[in-house]
Amino acid sequence: MTGVLINIAAFIVAISVLVAVHEYGHYLVGRLCGMKVLRFSIGFGKPLLTRVAGADRTEYCVSAIPLGGYVKFLDEREGPVAAEDQGRAFTHRPVPNRIAVLLAGPLFNFLFAILAYWVLFVNGVPTLRPSVGPVEENSYAATAGLEKGDRILTVGGRNATDWETTIVAIIDEMVGTGRVPLDVEGADGFKRKVTIDVGDDAARLTEPGILFEGLGFVPGQPQAIVGSLEEGGAAQAAGMRIGDRIVSIDGEVVESFADLQRVVSARPDQRVTIEVRRNDRTQQLDVELGSREANGQRFGFLGIGNNDWYTLKHGPLQAILASLDMTWAKTAFTASMFGRMIIGDVSIRNISGPISIAQFAGDSAARGLNYYLNFLALISISLGVINLLPIPLLDGGQIVYQSIEWIKGSPLSEKSQIIGQQVGIFALLLLMSFAFYNDFARIFG
Repeated sequence: MTGVLINIAAFIVAISVLVAVHEYGHYLVGRLCGMKVLRFSIGFGKPLLTRVAGADRTEYCVSAIPLGGYVKFLDEREGPVAAEDQGRAFTHRPVPNRIAVLLAGPLFNFLFAILAYWVLFVNGVPTLRPSVGPVEENSYAATAGLEKGDRILTVGGRNATDWETTIVAIIDEMVGTGRVPLDVEGADGFKRKVTIDVGDDAARLTEPGILFEGLGFVPGQPQAIVGSLEEGGAAQAAGMRIGDRIVSIDGEVVESFADLQRVVSARPDQRVTIEVRRNDRTQQLDVELGSREANGQRFGFLGIGNNDWYTLKHGPLQAILASLDMTWAKTAFTASMFGRMIIGDVSIRNISGPISIAQFAGDSAARGLNYYLNFLALISISLGVINLLPIPLLDGGQIVYQSIEWIKGSPLSEKSQIIGQQVGIFALLLLMSFAFYNDFARIFG
């Protein structure tokens, strides 16, 4: 029950923040373009909190249904415009002004993602280098020649710096050609090229949770090998050396760096016996662990690093370029995925509804601020891309209407707009149906 409440709370916060950003884009540019704003609402339905402010007596509302929001401009299509407000209605402003207002919502979503990634890059993001775990016999990966312990260096010529970018590149290559060219470095240190060929099976492999199982390998876990030593730390004081492989702690077997972190964190300030493998010989070290405090709890600390883990961190200026690159890459990939879903190259099961998004929101919030901020950035990008789709009820569809009016010199006929709205409603209902179907399919298997 607690997990469900966390999911709901994280989801409501995410939607409220991102909708507020989106609608503030419309609001701000509308004001700059001389339009009169009647209402700025976060949420739909009955207003719960209302504040009237400014010379235009704009209503600022928080409404009952926290699943959206809107900005209401003065509009002659909804009623007569008073003499003192002539020229300030949405329809009275030049077409380029109206298009700018419609573009501003998605633009602010992309700006939010840039800001979120900037914060992440400045703070530093713990990152795992992509490597190959166990490989299934007679699988696509085995046929290509992948082996356990291979470190993935590039995918299709793009640097594989972390698993997130690596997965994006694998999917992009796979749905484009059915082939995934990789540069890898084996456990023996030798580099080689391999190509995973999935042929016509690419669309199936894009279904959620299928990728690695379908390719025939699992992501590798970093081994419990000492890659660096903290000066004056517990490991250095006990005589541990770079290259030592940790085998066990107080008799508890350690098979990966994740195991090591789990065992050590449970023993703050305790004296333990650590068994290490060094130069093909086993040694036992008497180690007095240190401790660190986080979120009001104390955790054991050994003072070692691992070469498979590194912190991706930039200075404030360099982080601007990195966040722009990241936002552009994620936007292009999201748009490409939507396009490929339409033509059938990518499974429509990737469309997530509110239940799945709430679960992702709760999971990311539980893992910490960095994970939640990354989740918000991804959802903000998706919101921006979706709103630019040429569907009449969305910003993209309205931009198409305004562009047609700009070209022909007069608005579309009322009949054409009604037909467009009907098509838009059908398209959105279809999209929502797929999203809810996928949600329930994931829940009930």
